[in-house]
Amino acid sequence: MSVEMFRIGEMVNIKRTKEQVIISKSQYVKNMKRYSYVVNKYPGTFFFEEELIKREKN
Repeated sequence: MSVEMFRIGEMVNIKRTKEQVIISKSQYVKNMKRYSYVVNKYPGTFFFEEELIKREKN
């Protein structure tokens, strides 16, 4: 099992749009050996770790 990159409640950015969102759910996808995340603004969509980035601190 890999190490989870983000925590529930953590503020991150969607890599493609740079939109700031909050992680609301995470789940390990065993057959893909990586985590998927659901964010507050798009509850019907999941994102993989490589689609999200840690929030840039200003």
